[in-house]
Amino acid sequence: MSDTAKDAAARRRLGNWMPDKEEQSAAFRLEIAARARERRAHTARSSVVLDLGRLIEGDPILRMNLCRSIDEAVARGKQLGYSNVDELLDIIDYLTTFSPPFSETAPVATPMNAILEWPMCMPSGYAVFRDPAFNAQLRRVLSTWSAFLGGPRSRTWLVEDEPNGWFCKAALAKLGMEDFVHDRSREHWGFDSWNAFFTRHLRPGARPVASPDDNQVIVNSCEASPFEVRGDVKLVDHFWIKSQPYSLREMLTSSDEALARKFVGGTVYQGYLSANNYHRWHAPVDGKIVEAYNVDGTYYSDAESEGEDPGGLNDSQGYTTAIAARAVIVIDSINPVIGEMACVFVGMAEVSSCQIVVRPGDDVRKGDELGFFQFGGSTYCLLFQPGVIERFVPQPPWHDDVPPLRVNSALAYARKNARTV
Repeated sequence: MSDTAKDAAARRRLGNWMPDKEEQSAAFRLEIAARARERRAHTARSSVVLDLGRLIEGDPILRMNLCRSIDEAVARGKQLGYSNVDELLDIIDYLTTFSPPFSETAPVATPMNAILEWPMCMPSGYAVFRDPAFNAQLRRVLSTWSAFLGGPRSRTWLVEDEPNGWFCKAALAKLGMEDFVHDRSREHWGFDSWNAFFTRHLRPGARPVASPDDNQVIVNSCEASPFEVRGDVKLVDHFWIKSQPYSLREMLTSSDEALARKFVGGTVYQGYLSANNYHRWHAPVDGKIVEAYNVDGTYYSDAESEGEDPGGLNDSQGYTTAIAARAVIVIDSINPVIGEMACVFVGMAEVSSCQIVVRPGDDVRKGDELGFFQFGGSTYCLLFQPGVIERFVPQPPWHDDVPPLRVNSALAYARKNARTV
């Protein structure tokens, strides 16, 4: 087996967002493309997709790179469901009114990602999906889609019908709905939209806070599986290379670089969320909110170091902490050993709407809600200053076939004595 084949075989397929097998993804793309063609025959494109088309047509370099990325994928034998930009725009337009169904065997919780997954990792595609103007227009498209998913017409699959309803027996076995607020006696189980279902609230007591009165205990901010723990992080690093080291200045993107400097030499913990799990964020410590802000960024950019593979965005999670749309929340812990720590909630692909519900000056207790990912979840990091962490509860090697760490459960223990830098 070649090194490249070994590398591909060892990739971690994370979070149940996309099918494991390429033929399943290709079948989904072909089906969506057929529906898009049918819709286009009797429905004009939305204004936001028309504007995306005008941007591409009016920028020769962007148009060249996007066209070439499609051609490069097709030349490699990939079944995209489209062969040019015009056909791609029809599919994007169709998806702005699409609600993802449940699938036990071939989940596609991020359908736009499935459509773009090959062009985005082609040689010409990297520049396209980093282009600021292109990403700004994609943000408008995704906001339009999110608005649809926030309305009543998005509830198509919030039903008990087999096999694609989110309340069918197979789906319920994965969702653990008994832990969430819902009402089975009401239509769509009481959810007024797809987003309401995907950002569903936990029942009181479903996720008790670990050691609520022990400020040495730091809890999980998200229902997420461990992805990485790194120490001695740098202010500026080469986040785009194979190892994807964390680069604090880029992660925090604060107007005041002094914030990033506080974490130089410290520790980053990163976890990833699953499509079927809880998507709200909770405070990992008791303290006061110091900073709370959103950072605009990319949506489908992955690292060239991950190679031409549809899992590239999945495997680029370290890289995305520096370039993707995200929310940053800084908490000054009441435990002086911890001091200020930062939470970075990263929206990848169409999971890009990071909603913050706290503001600077707010007091929070461990387990209080900080915000949520609109339409699903993605990946998140907790940043600690040097000398804070005594040990983490999860230890490598990481296992991806086990349930995620529960939100509010113990993640790490701070040192008992004052930290030394």
